[in-house]
Amino acid sequence: MGATDLKIVENKEHNNIGLILGIFFISFLLIFFIVFLGITIYISSSDKIIPGVHIKGVQVSGLTKQQAIQKVNDEFSKVLPDNLTVVHGDYETQLNLDDLGANFNIEEAVDRAYNIGRDGNIFSNMGTIIRDLVSSQDLGLNVTLNNEQCTNVLNDISTKLPDAVVQSSYYVDGKTLVITKGKTGNIVDVTPSIENIKNKIQDLSYASNKIELTTVSKDPDAIDIDKIHSEIYKEPVDAYYTTNPYVVHPHENGVDFKISVDEAKAMLQEDKDEYEIPLKYTSPNVTTNMIGTEAFPDLLSSFSTKYNAGDKDRTTNLKLAAEKINGTVLMPGETFSYNTVVGERTIAAGYKEAPIYQNGEVVDGLGGGICQISTTLYNAVLYANLEIVERRNHQFVPSYANAGRDATVVYGSIDFRFKNTRNYPVKILCTVSGGVAKCEIYGLKENPDYEVEITSKVIEKTSKSIKSETYKTVKQNGQVISSGRISRDTYKRH
Repeated sequence: MGATDLKIVENKEHNNIGLILGIFFISFLLIFFIVFLGITIYISSSDKIIPGVHIKGVQVSGLTKQQAIQKVNDEFSKVLPDNLTVVHGDYETQLNLDDLGANFNIEEAVDRAYNIGRDGNIFSNMGTIIRDLVSSQDLGLNVTLNNEQCTNVLNDISTKLPDAVVQSSYYVDGKTLVITKGKTGNIVDVTPSIENIKNKIQDLSYASNKIELTTVSKDPDAIDIDKIHSEIYKEPVDAYYTTNPYVVHPHENGVDFKISVDEAKAMLQEDKDEYEIPLKYTSPNVTTNMIGTEAFPDLLSSFSTKYNAGDKDRTTNLKLAAEKINGTVLMPGETFSYNTVVGERTIAAGYKEAPIYQNGEVVDGLGGGICQISTTLYNAVLYANLEIVERRNHQFVPSYANAGRDATVVYGSIDFRFKNTRNYPVKILCTVSGGVAKCEIYGLKENPDYEVEITSKVIEKTSKSIKSETYKTVKQNGQVISSGRISRDTYKRH
């Protein structure tokens, strides 16, 4: 065989090897294609997520949707707190994710994970599967916040910042309206703060980092004197009552600026921290105390004490105090103050000098004797089952009441106060006549109403003192509702 023939034979052998290799490579590709086509078809028909898929670091490969949702929830609950911390300078506070309406949208992320390798044609799906087998894919979370909830939370924080803007405000002090000027400060810039919070939650860095709030400087709103006037102004309202059912509607005093609105606006032109506007009050034609006893059909309690009608000065004091109290109506929840209602005992008010207890002695004093009225009222209040708020006994046991059954008053220091704890208003009638001081309390009996028993006893007597205890028992339908000591008193001996 010649050289030429040998070369031809070698070329044929080389071509055969190349052909074999080509056939082998094509066969490999065909087998590879068939295998991955099968895998792709299998995965497409499976209910499992393809291999190589994570959601924020949590592997979900080979899991069903429900299994993946459960796993991601479980993993996050182990490492993610329910609160995040926001700061502004030295101020910091924690916010609850629920209060922000935060939603990690885990189901949506699992849906995206599940659709990987399923959301294209068969060839693109095969490419995705091959890629994820080579290198895993980590999906993020699309966190959402409730914009309205976040806005409300951040606006509330704005009011709590140490350098918060201070809005102007006003309050009524007696017959004066006091307006306080606002001050420039910072407020939370809501939109960028919400976006920052959302991003921190989304990348899960909120668990270990504090979130800085975005703030902006803001001037306080201008003082709106027209708006303040409209809120302050009120027409007087007459008291009235109905009988079916029994309802007492108390009077309301009218109130207005004592100066014109334009004059008030002129005052605000001055650069001051505080402005004072005088007020005027207008009484209605019918006050609550003017409502007749027909609105108070039931006598709830009555108590009387005796006095010496021959002592004209002391009798005058008793009558003056009784007249002040007579007709007083106390609404449910309202507290009666003896010193407020009776007022200061002065010569101008008509009070006379009469015996009083002072520093352990009986001396003449202006308004002497009016403690008999407070004592009489105290006992009527007890029997009406009203709440005693403040009461003190005398230095000595008075002649008109037993130990433990008196109530002393001193204007400016010692008061007698009680609260109407009933569901209906009460009206107090107080009279002084013919040697008898009498207090009656009218209202509307409850069904069934209470029966009250008051007992007092002296528990100790010495050469210098007398000690007593007073007990109150409340019954309803003959059954004891409550029973207990209401006072323990110590008196000096004459």
